[in-house]
Amino acid sequence: MSKLEQAFSLFDAYNQQSPEKIVWEGKEYPSEYFYALKLHDWVKKLEPDAPESLLLASRSQHIGRWEIARKSYPDGRVGYLKWRSDLGKFHAQKAAEILTVVGYDETEIKRVREIILKQRIKLDEDVQTMENALCLVFLEYQFDDLIEKLSEEKMIDILRKTWGKMSDPGQNAALAMQYSKPGTELLKKALNPDA
Repeated sequence: MSKLEQAFSLFDAYNQQSPEKIVWEGKEYPSEYFYALKLHDWVKKLEPDAPESLLLASRSQHIGRWEIARKSYPDGRVGYLKWRSDLGKFHAQKAAEILTVVGYDETEIKRVREIILKQRIKLDEDVQTMENALCLVFLEYQFDDLIEKLSEEKMIDILRKTWGKMSDPGQNAALAMQYSKPGTELLKKALNPDA
C-alpha cells in the first residue's frame, strides 16, 4: 500500500466513527466519511492532476468534525466563527498526526495543513480548488435539506455567499449541476436578483 493509500485508509477509519449518519441512494454512511469521499471526488473532477497534498487534504478536511460540538460555543456569529476557526486547527492537527504516522515529511504535512486551513484562498490554486469542491458538495448533498429549514431570504443570502467563495471552475461546475425545482428557483433569485 502506498503512503497515500495508507493515509486514506486511516482518515476513512477515523471518519467512519462519525455518530451522525446520512442515507444516500438507499445506503447509510457515517456522515463525515460520506462527505470526505464526496469532497475527494469533487477535487479530482475539478483538478484531475491534483497534487498529493491536495488529495490528502480533501480526504481529511473535516476529520473528526463531530468531536467539537457547535453547541459548546456561544450562539451568534462570533461564537460560530470561533468554532469554525478552532475546528480548522483541530482538523489540520489530526491530519498532521496521521500523516506523521504514515511517514510523510514535514514539507508535505505543512502543505496539507495550509490547504485544510484555507490559507491564502483566492491566491493559492489548490486552496481555491478545495473551496470550490466544498461549495459543490454543499450544493449537491446539503442544499435541499437546508431549503426545508430556512427562509427564502436566508437561503438566497447563503447562496450568494457560496457563489462568492467559488472561482470560475467551481461556478461553472455548479451551473452544470441538476437541482430540485425549489433549488433551481432559489439559485435563479440569488444569481439574477433583477430577473
